[in-house]
Amino acid sequence: MTDAAEIACDADEAGLRLVRFLWCGNDGTVRAKASGRHGLEDRLAAGIGVTVAMQAMNALDQLQPVDGMGPVGEIRLVPELESFRALPYAPNTGAVLVDQVTLEGRPAPVCQRAFLARQEARLAERGASLEVAFENEFTLAVPTEEGFRPVDESLCFSTIGMTASQDYVDALVDALERQRIPLEQYYAELGHGQQEISTAPAPAVRAADQQLLVRETIRGVAARLGYVASLAPKPWPEAAGNGCHVHFSLWSTGDRRNLFYDPSRPDRLSADARHFVAGVLAHLPGLCGLTAPSVNSYARLTPRSWAGAYGCWGHDNREAPVRVPSVFQGMEERSTNVELKAADSSCNPYLAVGGLIAAGLDGVEHSLEPPEPVEVDPAALTEPERAARGIARLPISQDEALDALAGDAVLLDALGPVLAESYLAVRRSESRAYAGQDADAVARAHFLKY
Repeated sequence: MTDAAEIACDADEAGLRLVRFLWCGNDGTVRAKASGRHGLEDRLAAGIGVTVAMQAMNALDQLQPVDGMGPVGEIRLVPELESFRALPYAPNTGAVLVDQVTLEGRPAPVCQRAFLARQEARLAERGASLEVAFENEFTLAVPTEEGFRPVDESLCFSTIGMTASQDYVDALVDALERQRIPLEQYYAELGHGQQEISTAPAPAVRAADQQLLVRETIRGVAARLGYVASLAPKPWPEAAGNGCHVHFSLWSTGDRRNLFYDPSRPDRLSADARHFVAGVLAHLPGLCGLTAPSVNSYARLTPRSWAGAYGCWGHDNREAPVRVPSVFQGMEERSTNVELKAADSSCNPYLAVGGLIAAGLDGVEHSLEPPEPVEVDPAALTEPERAARGIARLPISQDEALDALAGDAVLLDALGPVLAESYLAVRRSESRAYAGQDADAVARAHFLKY
C-alpha cells in the first residue's frame, strides 16, 4: 500500500515542483488544484480544500443556483495515492486523481468518482467486475490567425495522415507508457486531422481514472509540440465527429471468467450479456444524458454518421449505438465484449460508466431480454419498419437527453438526489447559454473546452 510519505519521496526523486489534484466536474471538464512540494505530504494525506460551488459550475464557468453549492462551504480533494503519476508533458509536474470528501471525512454526495465506486461495489456483491476500455477520437489541429486548421486533409486510415502526425503520436505513446497506460491501437481516422487511440481494459474506476489522464495527455503533448488537440464531439460543423466509444465486459472476481462469453451460442454472447445489453437499451435515452451530455454532442449523434442515433443493438453494426464486435480467433473469451458508441469526451467518465453499470444491472436483476438485433443501417428502414421493430430515435438534443435522464428512476436513484440535481442544473444551463447560437459558434465554444 502506497502512503503519502512514499509519494512525497517519489516526487522528490522525480524533481517535481507541483502535483496536480485532478477531478472532473459535472460539466465534463477536467480541473485541478496543484500542491507545491512544501506541505505535499500533508496534502496527500488530508487533501486540498475546494469550494462546494465547483460542482454547480457549468462549462462556461457560470455558477448555477444549486441548494448547498453557493459561496459558503468546502469539501476536500483527497487523492487516490495509487494514481500518482509524473506527467511527461508538464515539466516538473505530477498528478493524482481525487475523491471529493466532506469535512467529516465521508464521500461527498456530489462526488462522481464515489458514484462509480458505489456501482462497482454493487457488481462486487454479485461476484463480478466490469472491465472497461475507451476508444478516444480527437482532432489534431494547428493554430492560425483565423482559429484552427486540421493537421492534415488525408483519407481514413491513410498513411499520409499517420505521417503528418507521426512526431506527435510518437510523443503521445511515449507519454502514455511513462504513465503506465498501455496503448493498444492508433490510426488516422476519417476526419481531417482526426486521430483515434484505444487503451487497454481496466476495472471500472481505474479505467475512468485513466481516461482523465489520457484526455490530459492528448492535450498536453499537443500543447508541448505547438498543436491543439480537441476531443470535442463535433470540432467543426462539417467535420467528422469525435466519439469516445466505451467497450465493456463483465468478469467473475473469483476465477476471472468472462461472464459475457458463452461458447455454446452462435454469437458467443451469454444470457448475462443479453440481460445487461437489454438494460442498457432500456435506459439508453436517459443514459445519453450522461454519455453524450453536451450541446455539441447532438451535432455528432445523427443518422448515418456511425455514432448510433437509433435505439438498437447489432453484431458489428457501426450504426447501432450498442454494438457486439466479432471475436478474434484463439482469443474468443478474452475478446468478447460490447461497445457503447453513443458516448463522447464531453462526458464525465465516472458518470458515464457508473450510469452504464446501473442500466446494465437493471437488466440483469430483472432478466430483461433485448429485442432482435438490427443487422442493417436503421436509417435505411422506413418509419413503419422501425416502429414495428421498436427502433426509436435517440434524443436529438441535449435538452431531450436530459429530460430522459430526469425521467429515468433507475439512473436517478443510482446517482442520488444531490448529484442528480446538481448535474441536471449544470447541464441544463449550458443548453440555455448556447440557445440561439449557430453551429459554428457552438463548435468554436466547445473546441477548446474538451
